[in-house]
Amino acid sequence: MMNKLRILLRQTFFIALSLLIFSCTNQGKDDLLKQGFINPPDSARPGVYWYFMDGNLNREGMTADLESMKKAGIGYVLFLEVNVGVPRGKIDFLSEEWQELYKHAVREAERSGIRVILGSGPGWAGSGGPWVTPAQSMTHLVASETTVTGPAKFNGKLPVPENKKPFFGEGSLTPNLKKIRDEWYENVAVLAFPENGSIEKIEGTDEKALYYRAPYTSQPGVLPYIKTYANYNESKGSAIDPGSVIRIMGRLHKDGTLEWEVPPGKWTIMRFVRRNNGAVTRPAPEPGLGFEADKFDTASFDAHYDAYIGKLIRKVQPQKDKSAGGWTMIHIDSWEMGAQNWSPDFREEFKKRRGYDLLPFLPVYTGRIVGSREISERFLWDLRQTSNELIIENHSVCPIIP
Repeated sequence: MMNKLRILLRQTFFIALSLLIFSCTNQGKDDLLKQGFINPPDSARPGVYWYFMDGNLNREGMTADLESMKKAGIGYVLFLEVNVGVPRGKIDFLSEEWQELYKHAVREAERSGIRVILGSGPGWAGSGGPWVTPAQSMTHLVASETTVTGPAKFNGKLPVPENKKPFFGEGSLTPNLKKIRDEWYENVAVLAFPENGSIEKIEGTDEKALYYRAPYTSQPGVLPYIKTYANYNESKGSAIDPGSVIRIMGRLHKDGTLEWEVPPGKWTIMRFVRRNNGAVTRPAPEPGLGFEADKFDTASFDAHYDAYIGKLIRKVQPQKDKSAGGWTMIHIDSWEMGAQNWSPDFREEFKKRRGYDLLPFLPVYTGRIVGSREISERFLWDLRQTSNELIIENHSVCPIIP
């Protein structure tokens, strides 16, 4: 009986001690939470957008803004220069005077302990500018078709495929950018295959091949996702045999003339070129208008980074101040430049990641069926997956200061 009483008393003691410790520990946590709420650490302070309107900026205003923000408890600012219809100011974007003013803003932010996060390009929607050449820009693979009958010797010019419309329409381009865009293209491939008379095509190719893939919430009729099927209804003879696709790019001259001995039968010749997708910086200050940089290619992004962020780093020499303020990061605000589906290394990257050459399947970009409907849909899935991977891996943004 005494042993049971001792055990019971010991258990009661340990329970009481545990409750006391738990109460003290919880009280400490409550105090810390309360103090943190009353006086939050710098890492928890809110941030604000710090917009400058197409050249309307000056030293006094920047200093006054930052001092007011400090008093209000603001921890960081997103520095963006935009053009939303406000009359243009006197300071041209990225001019020497503009760079000096940005440097002043960073120094004042270091002094006040406010972090500066710079937009990744002029405007608020991406990474590009007037320094991005068409070859470094976001591009689409587009094609033209020519039908010939053999046996015969074909000697004629293949039409240059037209650009797809920009995501926001032709009105998004300035006359100068439109001229540059319309005049530029690069040959990718010339393919020929026997024509089987079929007119069947894959539905919704513009979305499936990433010519247009708007955010689901932005426009009516945008698919929330692209369906795949377990079974496909195949029509006999509707598909192009991938083994019958002939590569004749070597017979294309610089002026677009093709010389080719056409085999017997009816043949379709497809000329594939890459062309700018029409995406421009927006809503950017006038001196910052330009093409969006290629999102698949590190070399294009590095060139953009050096022309804009790199130039400012060299000018400003941002410091890691003990106040934790100053220029610390860059920021991509939103994706508003449509989609791309080609870049100079896309074929090689596709083969490395998916395990096969996409060249015989290029007609699928236009909705043509190669192999079978199922095989073509699977190819389009592979195209989108490769695109996703390249954007994630090659268009990332890192902190400015480690």
